[in-house]
Amino acid sequence: MHIKVRCYIIFCFFLFLFVQHTFSQTITVLEEGTNEPIPGVALYNLRKTKALATDINGNASLEVFNNNETIYFQSMLYQKLQLKKSEIANANNIIYLTLKVEDLNQIVISASKFEQSKQDIPQSIVSISANDITVANPQTSADVLENTGNIYIQKSQLGGGSPMIRGFSTNRLLISVDGVRMNNAIFRGGNLQNVISIDPFAIKNTEVTLGAGSVVYGSDAIGGVMSFYTKKPQLSYKDNLFLTGNAVVRYASANEEKTGHIDVNLGYKKWAFLTSASYTDFNDLRMGSNGPTDYLRPEYVVRENGEDVIVANPDPLVQAPTGYDQINLMQKVRYEPSDNLNFDLGLYYSTTSDYSRYDRLIRYRGDELRSAEWNYGPQEWFMGNFQFTKLSSSSNLYDKLQTTIAYQNFKESREDRDFQSSIRAVRAESVDAVSFNLDLEKDLSEKTNLFYGLEYLHNTVNSDGHDENIDTNENTATVSRYPDGATWQSLAAYASLKYKPNPKFIFQSGLRFNQVIAKADFTANNEFLNLPFDKAEVNTGALTGTAGFTWSPSNLIQWRLNASTAFRAPNIDDIGKVFDSEPGSVVVPNKDLKAEYAYSGELGLKLNFENKVIFDLATYYTFLDNALIRRDFSINGETEIVYDGELSNVQAIQNASKAWIYGFEAGVEVNFSEQLKLRSQYNIIGGKEDNEGVEEPVRHVAPNFGRTHLIWKNEKLLLDAFLVYNNELSYNQLAPSEAEKDYIYALDSDGNPYAPSWHTINFRTQYNWNDNLSITASLENVTDQRYRPYSSGIAAAGRNLILSLKYTL
Repeated sequence: MHIKVRCYIIFCFFLFLFVQHTFSQTITVLEEGTNEPIPGVALYNLRKTKALATDINGNASLEVFNNNETIYFQSMLYQKLQLKKSEIANANNIIYLTLKVEDLNQIVISASKFEQSKQDIPQSIVSISANDITVANPQTSADVLENTGNIYIQKSQLGGGSPMIRGFSTNRLLISVDGVRMNNAIFRGGNLQNVISIDPFAIKNTEVTLGAGSVVYGSDAIGGVMSFYTKKPQLSYKDNLFLTGNAVVRYASANEEKTGHIDVNLGYKKWAFLTSASYTDFNDLRMGSNGPTDYLRPEYVVRENGEDVIVANPDPLVQAPTGYDQINLMQKVRYEPSDNLNFDLGLYYSTTSDYSRYDRLIRYRGDELRSAEWNYGPQEWFMGNFQFTKLSSSSNLYDKLQTTIAYQNFKESREDRDFQSSIRAVRAESVDAVSFNLDLEKDLSEKTNLFYGLEYLHNTVNSDGHDENIDTNENTATVSRYPDGATWQSLAAYASLKYKPNPKFIFQSGLRFNQVIAKADFTANNEFLNLPFDKAEVNTGALTGTAGFTWSPSNLIQWRLNASTAFRAPNIDDIGKVFDSEPGSVVVPNKDLKAEYAYSGELGLKLNFENKVIFDLATYYTFLDNALIRRDFSINGETEIVYDGELSNVQAIQNASKAWIYGFEAGVEVNFSEQLKLRSQYNIIGGKEDNEGVEEPVRHVAPNFGRTHLIWKNEKLLLDAFLVYNNELSYNQLAPSEAEKDYIYALDSDGNPYAPSWHTINFRTQYNWNDNLSITASLENVTDQRYRPYSSGIAAAGRNLILSLKYTL
């Protein structure tokens, strides 16, 4: 063939490919933020003479529309969009729709491990979308939770964030990531920082169940369940590669935060890959200039020429030392051989630098600071998670099935040294956690659904303790925080039934049986403790249940009523821990422990006035029996022992208390127009705890708190002005364990510790420059208030300017 003819054919071929790509008539409609395809979206022209809908993959052909015709995209759950056909071609034939604010996250997963309508769930569930997170610009996942207005966050240091939900905290709350339980055998009753290991940039959505969740999640889910779902790799819904990604840079002035994030998605027809990486560097945190002087940092300890020296802080508003840095990595792989079959692999890694426990560094002994150093070592978390999901089946046993196998490794350590001491006490721990979950759903009839499953957990705890002489570099073995080699196992089966006789009434109930076995050997630690036993074993079973209904007699009103039982079995932290709980006290092991139980009830009411004004109200009550709590104890008749060189009062975790917790939550949303909205949330919490016949305030009952947002939004610009506010807790309202920590509180006129009320004024804005570039800016704590959230050891940020730039590929 003549060379000119061949060149002409090749030219025509490439021209054809170019035209096909440029003027392709097939478009794909995806959800903004998640890139999930949206089926059933209506497409029509202005006069509605032409109309069609997207298929199951979000695809539709535009052949019926003229090139200059305006096409309208409409779906009940998404904001209406209009574009010219030529504009669609310039966007590579991919259309993104944004969820409506009033309809956000109506589908939840956490209640049964499978998708359900949020309206069907008799419990209160708070949903947080990826877009909510982008607008809020949180520094950590603890801040993600705080932005809901329902969850109170305690921080002992900048690298912290311990959630409080309905009067419960720490190991009475459960954290899950992509359906895998994060709680492990050393989750403690003291404040926990594990939630900060979850990268907020990697979160697709978060669901927080307010109240007990033991039927589905087992031990620890007494006060609530925080379910984090990370982004999924997206397949290509065409024959070509689906490439997308995000890059974010952010700066915050209060702690000179410098953050960088990138994620990339490669999607093919059946395979998809998602890579995510984030790095954050925090400097010391600056508090506000207007507030109690008790929070100021006038001096701190430095080491000069081999000596500890107390030096004046050049700026007492700067809380030194509090800075640290953190890395988060995630790799996901998805294989979908057919529409109803998925294989998902997730690898997650997070680590921090060393970071100081600030509340321990501000303690005094007489006129001098007590500690020269008190650091947490790097907090490391790794998880490998493999899921197999089948979404349809002709089996008599199930219609949907999901199997999850996961391995996690946790590492944490503590290093502390007294002022002018050469001995640094070092405690290091690691936990290997293996889990298996089998979750199934079966439609028994058009009105009845059955959810059921099995779970097995196995934790192994490794713990080391030694004293390090910083002058000679010599190490001496000492008591470890936990018995090395201790194990904790859980085996459970559960079933939950959903009955929906009509669209107005839904009944749900469930039962779970859980057997927990914990074993610990104290032989090594008895060289230092001389306990009256060498081994401890817990073998306890628990039967828990829930029953509730939702009733919607009209579009105006919805009632929710739920009753449940929950439990927390003793873990290795309860039966085997040795640590200084507070100055002058040491916690020692106790082998005679049983599970604690909670009995809860909740009544909710939602009033919806034509989506213009929406009220969401709930009241609840929880009775905690056989509560595991720290109380005075004795070893061989001795109530005091020497620990880390100090004569200390002996304490242990014991089934020694009861507690009564109650509260009321009120939320309101007012939609003045499509652009202008008001949202507000307020929480009232109370509770008492029995201490040998004397009723005392409960430690983790937060003061009344809330937030109010006034939001204006159009296609490109969002403006959010909001207040965050917090009531006072007087000295008489503090739990005794909190009143003893006077160094973290302000002092009242009588010199007693208390938590003052506070409020902040804040502004946010987000501007979408185009489809690829968005800018988010916040000015928080505009009036530069100096405040410290209840039970926190570090004052909150003062006036804080946050700037973020996001580029989407």
